[in-house]
Amino acid sequence: MRSSIHIVDVDRLETWTRYRQGLCDSCAANCCTMPVEIRLTDLVRLGLVDPFEAEHEEPRLIARRLVKSRQVERYNHKDGLFTMARRANGDCQFLDAQTRRCTVYEQRPNTCRKHPQVGPKPGYCPYGARVKSLTPSA
Repeated sequence: MRSSIHIVDVDRLETWTRYRQGLCDSCAANCCTMPVEIRLTDLVRLGLVDPFEAEHEEPRLIARRLVKSRQVERYNHKDGLFTMARRANGDCQFLDAQTRRCTVYEQRPNTCRKHPQVGPKPGYCPYGARVKSLTPSA
């Protein structure tokens, strides 16, 4: 008999689900465990880089500061892309661990705004249903 549990591996696109309206409401935010590549304008919107700094400082120097403060994992100078740092468990640094919701939703990077229309498998997402807590409530 086949299990009703749907196992999702964000690195295996064949485990992804076709996106449909409302899917995020019951998801465990698996997309928020994937590496997020962003541009300097996203860093400004997030408040990690000052607009003056973005206009007058070399991106590689900004990247050096952000890597040192562990807000950015790396910088690809060829493409002008920064990869956001993640927590040790793989979660985005802006994901609330309890609610599994974005804490900077209004300021979120364009990569997140465009997901899942743009990404490794357009129109699909690594949907995984939220598991209810096993501890009884008082």
